[in-house]
Amino acid sequence: MTGKKVFYGIALLFGLALVGGAIYVNSLMPIITGYAAKNLCSNVFISGRDAKEIEDIDLNFSFIKFTSNKLDQEEQSVTSRFLWGRSKAIYREGFGATLVRDASEEELRSEIYPSDTDPDYLPGTTAWPLGDIVPDTVDTGIDRAAVTEIARKLVYDTAYGGIPFAFVVLHKGIPVAEKYRQGLGKDTRFLSWSMAKSFTNAIVGVLTGMGKMDVSEPAEIEEWKNDERSRISLNDLLQMQSGLEWNEDYGSRSDVNLMLFDNGDMSRFAATRPMEHAAGTQWKYSSGTANILTSLISNEFDSDTACYAFIHDNLLEKIGITDAVFEVDPSGDLVGSSYLYATARDYARFGLLYINDGIFCGERVLPEGWVDYTRTPASASEGQYGALFWLNRSREYPSAPEDMYSCQGHDGQMIFILPSSELVIVVLGFSHRPDNALDFDGLLRDVLKTI
Repeated sequence: MTGKKVFYGIALLFGLALVGGAIYVNSLMPIITGYAAKNLCSNVFISGRDAKEIEDIDLNFSFIKFTSNKLDQEEQSVTSRFLWGRSKAIYREGFGATLVRDASEEELRSEIYPSDTDPDYLPGTTAWPLGDIVPDTVDTGIDRAAVTEIARKLVYDTAYGGIPFAFVVLHKGIPVAEKYRQGLGKDTRFLSWSMAKSFTNAIVGVLTGMGKMDVSEPAEIEEWKNDERSRISLNDLLQMQSGLEWNEDYGSRSDVNLMLFDNGDMSRFAATRPMEHAAGTQWKYSSGTANILTSLISNEFDSDTACYAFIHDNLLEKIGITDAVFEVDPSGDLVGSSYLYATARDYARFGLLYINDGIFCGERVLPEGWVDYTRTPASASEGQYGALFWLNRSREYPSAPEDMYSCQGHDGQMIFILPSSELVIVVLGFSHRPDNALDFDGLLRDVLKTI
C-alpha cells in the first residue's frame, strides 16, 4: 500500500505539473502569436521588407520562431499561430499595423487617418536637413574615408557584431557616412522600439512650450485622484520615477509583454498598476509610463485625428520627417513606448534637433531649456537616465564623452548624440541581446577617432 501511495502521489504531482505548465503556456499564446503577427505585419506593409527575411532574422528566437504566419497581401494582414494560439494584425494606412485586441476588425478598419498631413515641401527637391538633397562637398573636419570604411565594416562585414540594417553619421549637422543592408535604403522605414519614448519627450516638449502641459504638475488621471498615485507628476513619468509597479522583462509573461501584445488600451493597462514606491524616490525603466504620457497627450485634443495632425504639423514636418508612421493601439492612442517607423535619415534629423538645443533650420521647435531638462539626470537613476533619454554620466560607454546622451531601442536601435564632438550617430538593425549584441562602445570609439 505504501508503494501505491507513493506512486499515486508522484502521478498526482506530475499531473498537476502538466496542468500548470499547460495553463502557463496558454497564458503566453497572445504574446507569442501577437509578437509575430504585429512585427511581421508592420515590417512588410510599412518597411516594405521581405517576409521571409523578417522571419529569418526578426522572428528567429525563442517560441516566436515556431509560429506559423499567414500573410494576406490583399487585405494587408498577418495571422500568426502557435499550437492552439492565434493572433491577427491588420495594416491601416497612416495608423500602421494593429493587433486585433479588444475591438473588432470592422471597428478598426472603419477609422480613417487624417489626409491633410502633406508637407509644405518636397523632400526630394529640398536641401538637407529638411529634405534629402545632401551636400557632398562640405568639409566638416572629419576623415570621411575613414568613417565610410567604418560604415562598410559595420554593415557589410558585421565587424562590430549584431545584424545592422542602417548606419548614418552626422558631423556638424552634415551627413558624412551612410550605409544600408542589401535590399534596404534611405527610404526604408525602420522600427524604433523604445527610441519612440524620446519622440514622446519631444511631443511633451512642444506642448509644454505652448503652455498646454507642465512637467511639475500632477498627471491628471481620473482613477488616480483618490489614492497616492495622485502625487505622480509628469516629470516622474518622464524620468521613469513614477513609483508604479512594473515588470519590463521581455522574456516572460511580464507587464510590458501583456501591454504590447494582449491589450487594446495600453495606457489604461499601465495606469492600473499599483504603487510600489513613493513617487520620485525610485528609478525603474517602464514602457508603461511612456504610454501613460501619450494618453495624457491625447487628452489635450478634442479627437485622435486632431492629435495626430498636431504632432505632424508641430513636430515631425518641422524637422523634415514627412512619412514616418507612429503606430497606435486599438484605442487610438499612440504607442509612445515602442512603435515608430521612420527612415535612418529621419532618426538622424531627430538627433540634430536635440544637438541644436531644440532649434531646426533656424526655427525653435522645442522650448528654450527643454534639452537641458531632458539631459538632467533623474535623481535616483545614478546618472544613467534623464527624461525619456539615456545619459552617459555613468559611463556605460567608456569610449564616449560623458556629455553623450541617446535614444535606445530594443535589439540595438540607437541615436547617439555627442554635443562636445558635434556628432549624431544612428544605428538600426536586429542585434538581439545578449547572444548577438553589437559592440556599440567599440563603434563609438572608432568613429570618434576619425575627427
